[in-house]
Amino acid sequence: MNKKRARGKSHSTRPVRAGAPKWVRFTREEVEMLVEELAKRGYGPSMIGVILRDQYGVPLVKQITGKKLTLILEEKGLAPKIPEDLFNLIRKAVNVRRHLTEYPKDKVSKKGLEEIESKIRRLVDYYKEIGKLPANWNYDPTTAELLITSTS
Repeated sequence: MNKKRARGKSHSTRPVRAGAPKWVRFTREEVEMLVEELAKRGYGPSMIGVILRDQYGVPLVKQITGKKLTLILEEKGLAPKIPEDLFNLIRKAVNVRRHLTEYPKDKVSKKGLEEIESKIRRLVDYYKEIGKLPANWNYDPTTAELLITSTS
């Protein structure tokens, strides 16, 4: 989607592996309990993955449990109401909109806001298609600020 970024493949790739690595000490049940505990503390799915990687030595939840982290959270009833990537884009749009009220002549930020909001609309359409969002859910900039302040 980002046409400004240069092309290239200089990023790391995950090793292809069917099961859990031999050096991981946690069982499937223990990892699911850790995920549940971290979610109850208020961490989002990506932050849970980072904590499990850095503090517990769990490289990928899916390799150990056989399920994605968000699926585990959905089963436990701890999944966020709005998918995390969409929520972060909405937060970004609210911050840019707040900036534009203070600096209304900032044309670059205005263009950036248009790009962010078009990404939001595309993501909303996708999540409606796959059923993660209800069919009547719409992005509204005025209610988005209330949404961000209520969850933060």
